[in-house]
Amino acid sequence: MDYTSKTVWITGASSGIGAALSRELARRGAHLVLSGRDETRLAEVAKDCGETLLLPFDVRDDAALADATTKAIAWKGGVDLAFANAGVSQRSRALNTDMQVYRDIIDIDLTAQIAFSQGLIGHMVERGSGGIAFISSIAGKVGVPMRTAYSAVKFGLAGYGDALRGELSQSGVNVHMIYPGSVATNVARNALTADGAKRGRSDDVIDNGISAEDAANTMLDGIAAGEREIIVAQGAELAMGEMRRTPDALFDQIAGMVASGYMEKMEAED
Repeated sequence: MDYTSKTVWITGASSGIGAALSRELARRGAHLVLSGRDETRLAEVAKDCGETLLLPFDVRDDAALADATTKAIAWKGGVDLAFANAGVSQRSRALNTDMQVYRDIIDIDLTAQIAFSQGLIGHMVERGSGGIAFISSIAGKVGVPMRTAYSAVKFGLAGYGDALRGELSQSGVNVHMIYPGSVATNVARNALTADGAKRGRSDDVIDNGISAEDAANTMLDGIAAGEREIIVAQGAELAMGEMRRTPDALFDQIAGMVASGYMEKMEAED
């Protein structure tokens, strides 16, 4: 993909990876739709991004999401690429974690990301082009202690994304699953603890991780190259991600099933 003049919608764009993606995409010539809950912070990011459309909303608000989707599509006549990037992490033992924390993380990191995608794929299929990029995590490849809820939703997001890719494989719409390791953002500081409170402090591994700018470049280069699975990590995290990487041959096999009429045969049996 050449990003020049493409319309790209990014959720969670007010900070971290989302902000870095926004600035790099602007540098590469994209038109940007920026979403997040904090309009003031979105406006700060937008100052570096040229022509932008700000659509602040909470991803858990279905009505606000539907309204934002209509506006994003109408702005330039379509959305070429969308990043499902909004989310929150976790730092707590399963033994101590309130069930409401699981519900909240599932709602934000999984259900809302699926809803974001579902609102766009019909539009993209109708156009015969487009792409959805889901920000999962190395914790969505390997279950990581103190992140049982976070790992659960990131594994779930990968399952949805991989299945969706197969379904859309003949439509011209691409699906990219992105698996960051430790990236130097506020993700650990904003993580939920056992009672749902914000942690308020970071981790050394996060503070010494890949810069958000380098991570954004790796993601965008991978999407431009047509990679279906993009691992953005270093050291032991990179090794874990590569160990659990899905072979391209398996993705091709699933696409081949769809091309041969698998879904139509399943529907005919209902």
